[in-house]
Amino acid sequence: MRHLSSGRKLNRHSSSRIALARSQATALFKHGRIKTTITKAKNLQPFVEKLITTARRGDLHSRRLIARDIQDKEVQRKLMSEIAPSFATRPGGYTRIYRLGTRRGDAVQEAFIELVKDEG
Repeated sequence: MRHLSSGRKLNRHSSSRIALARSQATALFKHGRIKTTITKAKNLQPFVEKLITTARRGDLHSRRLIARDIQDKEVQRKLMSEIAPSFATRPGGYTRIYRLGTRRGDAVQEAFIELVKDEG
């Protein structure tokens, strides 16, 4: 039974999972779209959405909370000045996952995870 066992382990220790999420979030904010496995994309999605929601506040405390997870200063500035204000009126759902199919080498399911462009 799977009672109260949430989250994906991704065959890593907790410090490695956190480092993976941080590096993938940095790459996603820098490039707007990254290619990864579906499991890693599903693991990354709530992490990124919480960072964007925190950045939307725009105060000093939120900047420091962002700096805890995003080490790159350029990406921090981009998140606080460009990405978060573009989602100011959106109540969530800042990312989208596109399934791509299987990878040829090991047949793992791949996906794109990208930031949603504002249609409004």
